[in-house]
Formats: sequence, C-alpha cells, structure tokens
Amino acid sequence: MSHVVLFHSALGLRPAVRDFAAQLAADGHQVTTPDLFDGEVFDDLALGVKKRDALGIEELSRRARAAVEGLPADVVYAGFSMGAAAAQALALTRPGARGVVLMHAVLPLVAFGATAWPAELRGQIHTSVEDPWVDLTVARAMAASATDRLQLFEYAGSAHLFADAAHADFDEAHAAAMTERVRAFSKGA
Repeated sequence: MSHVVLFHSALGLRPAVRDFAAQLAADGHQVTTPDLFDGEVFDDLALGVKKRDALGIEELSRRARAAVEGLPADVVYAGFSMGAAAAQALALTRPGARGVVLMHAVLPLVAFGATAWPAELRGQIHTSVEDPWVDLTVARAMAASATDRLQLFEYAGSAHLFADAAHADFDEAHAAAMTERVRAFSKGA
C-alpha cells in the first residue's frame, strides 16, 4: 500500500480531513496529515483564507516541505483546496511521487516552473464545474495534455468543499463518489 500525505484546506485540519485520512488508513495506507495552521481550525472559509494570507504562500510552502522532509520520496500527495496547491507543488518539484490527488483546486503548471505534466506522474483532479475557486479551463487543459496519466472528475454545481460533512458546501453524493475514486486511485498507486 501507499504512503499518502493529505493536506488540509484553509479551514485547517478539521475532523473531515481526519475522517478522510481514516478511510485511506482503513484501506491499509499509511497516512500523514500535516497541520499547516498549528492547530487552528475554522468554520468560515473567509477566516481560514485570512489565516492563509497572514502566513503567506512562502511560509505555507516551507511548512509543507518540512512536513515531508523525513518521508520517503515515493508518496502519494493529496490535498483539499489550499492543500491541493501544496500537494501539486510537492508532486511536481520533489522527485519520486507515486501520485497526486487534487481536490477542489488546481494551479497552472507554470506556477511550479513546469511546462508539461511529468510522464511518470499519475493523478486525479476533483472539482465542481462551477466552483468559483477553481479555473476549470486550467483543469481541463492540464488533464487533456497529460492524456491518461491525469484524470479529471467534474461534479455538478458550484460547491467548493463538498466533501466536508460539517461545511455548508457538503454534498453527500459528490463526497461519496470522490472518496471512492480517491480510494481506488490510492490502491493502484
């Protein structure tokens, strides 16, 4: 089984993230859930974004890199929203990743100094088609350019954090579908 590093969103390391990690662990994976917010959690995304902005992208990137320093290179990186950016950055810049799962966020490759999706990297992108936080054009173009190495799963609606049962965006059907897809991907990584 894989070692999965699962990064939280700007809401912090909430029970929903721990529950998701527990499902992966129940499948036999070792799961690491770094806390980039030093224990702070939020119910309001705007407050979480304020925390993210107060720390800054550079500091969050440093914390994400530090969280994986002692881990083997061949991990699966996964993340929710803000955490997807950390997962994507590490998968694209730290050699040896077994896979990457980007939930509720994806950034252009150029943000990480890349011009093409790595030939050896498999991954998934999960997003609502009208998510105001995700540029669907970027997600579609990236998946198309990576052919069969990067799967894009589009969910109806505009919910952002639809897998968090305690958040207003929660969608039980979407959450269940995404969870099963991520579990299947992780088993094959």
